[in-house]
Amino acid sequence: MEAFKYAQVANYSDEDLMEYFQQGKEPAFNELVKRYTDRLHNFLFRYTHNHQDCEDLVQETFLRVHKSKQSYERIAKFSTWMYTIALNLAKSLYKKKKRMQKVSIHKDETDPNDFEMNIESPTILQDEELHQKLSLEKLEKALMQLAPEFREVVVYRDLQELSYDEIAEITGVAMGTVKSRINRGRAQVQAMIESYVDIGTEF
Repeated sequence: MEAFKYAQVANYSDEDLMEYFQQGKEPAFNELVKRYTDRLHNFLFRYTHNHQDCEDLVQETFLRVHKSKQSYERIAKFSTWMYTIALNLAKSLYKKKKRMQKVSIHKDETDPNDFEMNIESPTILQDEELHQKLSLEKLEKALMQLAPEFREVVVYRDLQELSYDEIAEITGVAMGTVKSRINRGRAQVQAMIESYVDIGTEF
């Protein structure tokens, strides 16, 4: 790799920054913190629905990244590796508190890659169709009724826009199982939304 240039820190890829950080370049780590603080908070809030818990988990995630920097290998995307750490910490917190109250599906304005998940088609939806018009309240209610293993992968795929490979890596679940859970989760969400419409549920 070329010599680390402090003036160009913002131009390096996440993976380059991690390699420089492994070489002792602390500004590289600071840039990763800058890039991912808001994204991590938004990601974790979907599981905790508690801003204080999110703040604590974000700090703990970056602390783990800092302490475990030498365990990172470039064969994995930095974001996948980091989200895996964050998810494991969130699951540990959930086991302690025995709760994950709510999934927030509102767009995070601080993250240009984030978006609202909307559903329109009455059939099981394909990726590109998952962002059409629908009441966010109805969608949120449906997501919260999903089993955790289905909600987890649907949030990853349709809110975080992670690839199937990344989801499989983060969850430790086989690719076929990931796809099956996403399809089943989407189908259940759709069925619940249709039932809300049929009975005229008020929100």
